Amino acid sequence: MKTASFATTALAVLSLAGPAAAQEKVMVGEPSWPGARIMSRIIGQVIETRLGSEVGYAPGANAVIFASMDGGRGDIDVHPDVWLPNHASYVEEYVEEKGSVALSAGSYEGRTGFCTPTYMAETHGITSVYDLATPVAQPLFDGDGDGKGEIWIGATGWASTNVHKVKVRDYGIETFLEPTTEDEAVFYARLKDAIEREEGVVFYCYSPHYVHALYDVTMIEEPAHDPAQYDMVQPDQDADWFNKSSITTGDPVKTVTVAYSGSLEERNPGAAAFLGQVEMEADALSELTYEVIVEGRDMDATVADWLAANGDVVDGWLGLN
Repeated sequence: MKTASFATTALAVLSLAGPAAAQEKVMVGEPSWPGARIMSRIIGQVIETRLGSEVGYAPGANAVIFASMDGGRGDIDVHPDVWLPNHASYVEEYVEEKGSVALSAGSYEGRTGFCTPTYMAETHGITSVYDLATPVAQPLFDGDGDGKGEIWIGATGWASTNVHKVKVRDYGIETFLEPTTEDEAVFYARLKDAIEREEGVVFYCYSPHYVHALYDVTMIEEPAHDPAQYDMVQPDQDADWFNKSSITTGDPVKTVTVAYSGSLEERNPGAAAFLGQVEMEADALSELTYEVIVEGRDMDATVADWLAANGDVVDGWLGLN
């Protein structure tokens, strides 16, 4: 990986060239999940307020963002929330093989799996993925009354949704529960109603995420991660990815970092240097998502307040302490 070389070169260019250095506009990608959207604003506001560069935001799926960073034309320069190994195929292609994209040196831990309200775990004994693969679970999670239960596996376009589609098949869950992939906002509206009525619901979940502060939910047990039992092929690797994948074990603990186009080294060396060092704490990101999504605070104002209160953290990202 070329993270260190990108960041070091950018810092050197910035220190030598000073204000005269190229400062092209930076386009920050904005994936759909809340943590990524907030990270995009953290990155954008630092570049605007501390580096004095213009910033734009570009919504897009992972494949689009990585391809744009690879192109280096400034269409999209940053992916604010890269989950590994979920996005490993993109990292392998663009970071390791092509060397056109770099990763931040900093990261935070993420965890993924399935969750159900704690009342379902305690009242009905739904604590394991194998409890979902039974005739007993089918009526418990039948929210639409068609005779078969449902399990939300994530939104369309998420790499994790593909992973959990394979899991639902290989754990035997799909025999009794139909996997659904509606937009996250749509699902969480349904989740709110189900929990208020104490109905059965089971869904893909991850941390950091506000759901753990908003509701009393239990993460469902899976077998401990075993690389030998975790063979995931993503659609960008093979058109027959679903049939060629096999997962009968829990996810590994995730590493979540920032990716950015190597072209920023020339186009905006100050931004490249900052992006090479940015690092976020999972708990802080969870708190911010809670404030924005649950409490309804304006995202830009919430991020601005957090940056103002954590100037020492930002100084560290900028190499000032």
